[in-house]
Amino acid sequence: MSLAGHADRPVGVIGGVGPLATAYFVQRVVQRTRAERDQDHVDMVVLNHATIPDRTDYVLGRSEADPGPVLARDARRLEEFGVSFLVMPCNTAHYFTQQVLDAISTPFVSIVDVTVAAARERVPGLRTVGLLATAGTVASRVYDDAFAAHDVSVITPDADDQDVVNRVIYEQVKAGHPADPDALRTVAGRLVDRGASVVVLGCTELSVAAVDHDLLDEPPFLDSMDELVRATIEAAGHEVR
Repeated sequence: MSLAGHADRPVGVIGGVGPLATAYFVQRVVQRTRAERDQDHVDMVVLNHATIPDRTDYVLGRSEADPGPVLARDARRLEEFGVSFLVMPCNTAHYFTQQVLDAISTPFVSIVDVTVAAARERVPGLRTVGLLATAGTVASRVYDDAFAAHDVSVITPDADDQDVVNRVIYEQVKAGHPADPDALRTVAGRLVDRGASVVVLGCTELSVAAVDHDLLDEPPFLDSMDELVRATIEAAGHEVR
C-alpha cells in the first residue's frame, strides 16, 4: 500500500505508549528502510506523549482516567502539523482507535490490521493464532474481532502464563530491565501445543524483547511492531530493506 500522495509530508507517530517501544519503532523504521543516504529515509513527526493515562488500567476498569480523548487530541495535533498519515505503535491503545478516527480526516494505518494481514499471508488457510499481549489488549478483544472477520480464532495464555507475559512487559521491559526471552518461548510453545499456527507478539514491549533477543525470525512468532514498521515504510512510498 502507498499513502504517499504528498512526498514532502511526514508520517505522524502517536507515541509514548510506551516510550521505549516508540523509540524502538523509530529505530526499526530507520534500520528497515532501503537507503543510501540521509535523504532516502522516511520523514517522521513523533509525539512521544509518555504521560498519557495507562491504557490497560482503563480497559480493565482499574482507572477512570480515559486515554481515548488524549490520544484523539494527539492525533489532531499531528494532523495539524500536516502529516500524510498516522500510526500508533501500541496495541492496547488500538482499543481507542474509533475515538482517534473520529477526531481526524488523515489516513490511519492500524497495527492490528497489518498484523492480521501478515498472519494470513504467512499461513494460507489460517484457522488459529496465539496472542501474547497485555491483559488490556486481551480483554479489549481487538485482535479477536479483527481475526474473527476472517474466520480465524484467537487463543490466549491461561492465567499463570498471562502473569508471566505481564511480568515481561511491566517488570522487565517497561521498567528498563532485561527481558526473559525463554519465558516468552515457553508460553508461546504452550499456545502452539493448543493449535496456534502463529503466535502474535501483540504488545510493542514484547516487540522490544523480540528485537533485543532475535525472536523476530523464530517460528512461531509474528511481531506486530515489525509489521507496522514494514507497513509504514511502504505506505510512505519507500522500500523495505
